[in-house]
Amino acid sequence: MSVAPYKVLIVGPSWIGDMVMAQSLFMAIKADKPDAIIDVLALAWTKPLLDRMPEVNRAIAMPISHGVFGLKMRKALGKSLQASHYDQAIVLPNSWKSALVHWFANIPRRTGWKGEARYGLLNDLRMLDKTALPLMVQRFVSLAYPAKHANIAPSYPIPKMVADATTFAVSPLTTGQKRLILCPGAEFGPAKQWPAKSYAEVSEALIEQDWQVLVLGSEADKAVADEIEQQTDNRNAHTFVNLCGLTQLHEAIDLLATADTVISNDSGLMHIAAALQKPLVAIYGPTSPNFTPPLSEQSAIIQFDVDCGPCFQRTCPEQHHKCMQGIHSRDVLTSVQKLQPQNTP
Repeated sequence: MSVAPYKVLIVGPSWIGDMVMAQSLFMAIKADKPDAIIDVLALAWTKPLLDRMPEVNRAIAMPISHGVFGLKMRKALGKSLQASHYDQAIVLPNSWKSALVHWFANIPRRTGWKGEARYGLLNDLRMLDKTALPLMVQRFVSLAYPAKHANIAPSYPIPKMVADATTFAVSPLTTGQKRLILCPGAEFGPAKQWPAKSYAEVSEALIEQDWQVLVLGSEADKAVADEIEQQTDNRNAHTFVNLCGLTQLHEAIDLLATADTVISNDSGLMHIAAALQKPLVAIYGPTSPNFTPPLSEQSAIIQFDVDCGPCFQRTCPEQHHKCMQGIHSRDVLTSVQKLQPQNTP
């Protein structure tokens, strides 16, 4: 008699970068239980990410906006999931409300960190030792294993998203030309943004070396992207393409997969580029790569040490933004060159 596959329902995080890092958990579960079926409950806009993670069986849209309590909707959704007969639930967000759906779904094993005192809602409750698990990805992956190993730093697989062939119309590369993609935005706040002038200096230098520059980001990033474009003097319609505010998430993912190198602030697009195994220069200011680094062997991290950082503030409390102003374009250009494949005789 065949044994039914182990079924896991995971409540995914609400931020792009966090969802990318959650793939390490999915990979760890599949490594331990190859036949496991992994469904992920998350906000609908995360579906393009989950669709590009081979470990995910199904993305289930959470019919509630981020930050909304919605008790009746959570209860109805949980009741509707009872028929799926999940063996385990893993809750990645730390909020109390994020554990409700699994409780209403009567899933027998409900795993997660203590968070907002979720006694009862979670019956496999873990107490986090932040010193033992300094990285967010370690905290995610630890939940794949028994509670007795909860605060033993696990090894973790590197996320590996699989992009689709892009159908977005972009000027094709000429013979020998390389593509640089800039991700100058940061949803967290302006403190995480490297100055537009510095991005423009890098753009000019690489266009002179026969690179094409694409700029990706949301509508909220359009102002900084326009500023970069205006300050890049030797551009033309083929060498500099400003796509900020023009792409959906699925299109941005597939365009990132076409890059020869990506330069990005600490943002969701940075984590996507890392998961696509693209050569990546990651620029950190008020946040720390000691907590959420790009999970890639092809990345270079640049951070300028300041006495006041990392402050983890959305805007610079000192009003000088030294942590970003102190990073020079020449340092980024040097990292770009080091990441290029070396020609062998």
